Amino acid sequence: MKFVQTSKAPSAIGPYSQAVVANKMVYTSGQIALTPEGVMLENDVVVQTKQVLKNLQAVLEEAGASMQSVIKTTIFLDSMDDFATVNEIYAQAFGSHKPARSTVAVKTLPKNALVEIDAVALVK
Repeated sequence: MKFVQTSKAPSAIGPYSQAVVANKMVYTSGQIALTPEGVMLENDVVVQTKQVLKNLQAVLEEAGASMQSVIKTTIFLDSMDDFATVNEIYAQAFGSHKPARSTVAVKTLPKNALVEIDAVALVK
């Protein structure tokens, strides 16, 4: 088992790793719209979703995976009213690659984020 840490994504804000690699699979922790320096971005779902996906990509790459090797994602939304907007940005980030996905609305996310995404991917 290998614990993943990259300075290209925000550090964990609790007792967990950015990701764990085991048996040629990477399991990421949920990414929110923190910059790598730990600054929470503005309360705008477009801005936040783009940062979340950028963070996710950085963690995946550090683990030896990529957006194109993602098998499954889970999206957590502060409001299902943002589903279509997040879906559009998500589709741009993954292109023709279409991993399995779950999307759920939650009451509150860490740091009052609007969106959080985690992933499971194959390591190259």
